[in-house]
Amino acid sequence: MDERDWTAQALGRLRQEAARSADTHLLKLEFRGFPGIDFYFKDEAAHPTGSLKHRLARSLYLYALCNGRLRDGQPVVDASSGSTAISEAWFARLLGLQFTAVMPACTAPRKIADVEALGGRCDLVPDPAQVHERAARHAAAGACHLDQFALAERATDWRGNNNIAESILGQLAGEPHPEPAWIVCGVGTGGTSATIGRYLRYRGLRTRLCAAEPDGSAFVHGWRGRDRDAVCSRPTVIEGIGRPRVEPGFLFEIVDEVIEVADAASIAAMSVLEQHLGRRYGGSSGTNLVACLLLATRMRERGERGSIVSLLCDHGERYDGTLLDPDWLRRNGLDPAPAAAALHATIASGRWHPPRGGA
Repeated sequence: MDERDWTAQALGRLRQEAARSADTHLLKLEFRGFPGIDFYFKDEAAHPTGSLKHRLARSLYLYALCNGRLRDGQPVVDASSGSTAISEAWFARLLGLQFTAVMPACTAPRKIADVEALGGRCDLVPDPAQVHERAARHAAAGACHLDQFALAERATDWRGNNNIAESILGQLAGEPHPEPAWIVCGVGTGGTSATIGRYLRYRGLRTRLCAAEPDGSAFVHGWRGRDRDAVCSRPTVIEGIGRPRVEPGFLFEIVDEVIEVADAASIAAMSVLEQHLGRRYGGSSGTNLVACLLLATRMRERGERGSIVSLLCDHGERYDGTLLDPDWLRRNGLDPAPAAAALHATIASGRWHPPRGGA
């Protein structure tokens, strides 16, 4: 078949996959210290590839195909800290293409194994700042670079088409507070925050967008100074967010608030989520919970009622060898126990008890 026929066939497979995929659940939590404030968490770990990056990966392949950048038999490459790579490897297998993930060598071993189990190859680099350059080398050799960090914010249809923002608001329609006070998410590629922020404005809603980020991330510094040359002031162990540089897809103007969360607090919040929801979620989900609780205490102090929505980004089992491993935590000087006690005190009282390290 010629290239146009193959492209049409590939697009058809992606449409079929989307039709087979059900929407993800919006889980509700009510915390004792916050009467009148409802917490909702969209379970993006329920996607076939186990994370919210399933939506992004599908959009990136669609974008590459419709722009004529991806051809039959062409290898595919992208830079990723793990979850996007797993989703991209899954779609590469669906389309019969070879995929290479350029990943930091410190990526959780379970994520590396998941990419390889899907037929992908992992090109591990010692310095996380080198992943873009290494991916560009693969592209120069003929691979199609999906380039999530440059293209995520434009590859997703933010006006609708069942994007994550439209899905959240549709699921909230029958709830007591259908227009949330806040939506909280991390800023990895910038795609999710861009989609949500744009859609809120498109719908004319008063809902505000909060970016929950690790302490000292590039987005934190860039947002505060509107500085696209900002870099991180400290590394983070929370994968998927806390980028070392301001990525092209970071849109500062649509974010209303940024909350910094210490790594120990994010890890502690993973255990809090497991206690309330009965299953494990990853580190960035914990980051989101901490930010939600801080926003809720501010609402409570002002006598406000309403709802706060956030995301459960991926499965916690991917971090069995890192964030959930007591020996790994000790080796990295991380003790989440004090932060966990502070979070439980906040949930019980409705007053902010800063986790050790601050948030």
